[in-house]
Amino acid sequence: MDKLLVRGGKSLSGSVHISGSKNASLPILAATLLTDEPCIIRRVPDVSDTNYMIQILTALGAEVERSSGTVRITAENIGHDAPYDIVRKMRASICIMGPLLARLHKASVSLPGGCVIGDRPVDLHLKGLEAIGAEIDMTGGNMHITAPDGLQGNEVDLRGKHGPTVLGTDNLMMAAVLAEGTTVIESAAAEPEVVDLANFLNKMGAQIEGAGTRRITITGVDKLHGVEHTVIPDRIEAGTFMVAGAMAGCPDSGITLHRVCEDDLKPSTEKLIEAGHNVTFNESGTSCVVIPSKNPVGANIVTAPFPGFPTDMQAQFTALFAVTPGISVVEDTIFPQRFMHCAEMSRMGADIKVDGGTAVIQGNHNMSGAPVMASDLRASAALVLAGLCSEGTTEINRLYHIDRGYENIDDKLIMLGADIERVRE
Repeated sequence: MDKLLVRGGKSLSGSVHISGSKNASLPILAATLLTDEPCIIRRVPDVSDTNYMIQILTALGAEVERSSGTVRITAENIGHDAPYDIVRKMRASICIMGPLLARLHKASVSLPGGCVIGDRPVDLHLKGLEAIGAEIDMTGGNMHITAPDGLQGNEVDLRGKHGPTVLGTDNLMMAAVLAEGTTVIESAAAEPEVVDLANFLNKMGAQIEGAGTRRITITGVDKLHGVEHTVIPDRIEAGTFMVAGAMAGCPDSGITLHRVCEDDLKPSTEKLIEAGHNVTFNESGTSCVVIPSKNPVGANIVTAPFPGFPTDMQAQFTALFAVTPGISVVEDTIFPQRFMHCAEMSRMGADIKVDGGTAVIQGNHNMSGAPVMASDLRASAALVLAGLCSEGTTEINRLYHIDRGYENIDDKLIMLGADIERVRE
C-alpha cells in the first residue's frame, strides 16, 4: 500500500495545469451507454475512480480505448448486470442505473461503496426512477430495476435532507432522455458537473433545459447518437491547489493555475480573499494566480449545495485555517460527519475542536509532521496541505484515497517545488 512522505517548509512557485473533472467524467462515461454509436470523451483524468467506471463499462460489454486522457467508448452490445467486485469500490458507479434503464429497460446494480463520510443513501435515486415507471426489487444488497412498460415522463421533486442530490439528478436526467413525454426535476442539483452532463446529453440529441438551475426539464427522444466532448476543469482540484498557494506559495509570486473556470471557483475564491490572500484571474477566467497573505486572518465557512461553499473543499480549508492566526469555524451541513481529518491534523499539532457538524479551529504556526491516516478523498488532500506547512516529515498512509480523485497530485506539487516522495510498499 502506497504512502506519501511530505517534508514541510518548502515554498511553492510556478504553474500547474488542472485536470478534467472527476465528478463530471463519471456520469458522462456512464452516459455513453445510452447509444450504440462511438463516443469520444477528452480530458478524462487518470484516477482510480474513472478507471473503475471504465472497468464497469467494459464488464457490461462496451468496447473502450483509452489514451492520454481521451476515452473512446462504443456500447453497441451491452448487458444490464454490473459486477459487485467493481461497483463496491466506488459510490458513483450507481449512475449507470439511469442509462441502463433507459436503454435496456432493466439494470442490476449492487449497493455501491466509496468514501466513508457519513450517511449517503440512494433513496432519492430510486424515488426518481420509480416516478418515471421503474420497478425496484432489493435482494441481497442488489438493486434489480426494471421498466416493463417503458419509462414515462413525470414531475419529480428530488429534495433531500441535506439538499439536492447530484448523482440522483444525473441518474434521473439520463433515464428521462429516452422516456416517453416530458420529465421535470424539481429541487435539482445545480452543480457545474450536472451542467456538463446535460451539455453532453444535448450533444447526443437529448432535449434538456434548465441545467444549472433547480428546475430541469427533459423532453424524451427516441434515440441518441455518438459525440465528442471535452470534460470541464476539476473545480475541487483547482480549489485544492488554490489553498496550497495560500498556505505555502512563494510570498512574492505565489502559484499560477491554468485550465480553470472562474465562475465555478467563486465560493473558494471569496473565502481565500476574505482570509486575506490575493487571487487574480485572467480576462477569460481560465487562469489564476494565488499569492499568500503576509497577514492572513481566519474566516467562517458553512457548506451548502452549489453555488454555496462545496463540502468537498471544507477539509482543505480546515487545513488552511489550522495555520492561520485567529479563530475559524467550519460547519458542514451536507455531510456533518465529515471531520475525520481533524483528529489526524491534531496529531500534527492543530488546535481543532469538533462538535457535531462544526469544527472550531484556533490557528497556529507550530504544526509538526507525524504519521497520519487518510480517511477519505478530500481528507487525504487536506493532510498533504497540512504537511506542506509542518516542520519535519508527514507520513500519509492509505494513499489509495487520494488516488481516487487527484491525477498525479504528488508530481504536480513537486513541479511547484514541494518536497514529496511516494513510497511504494
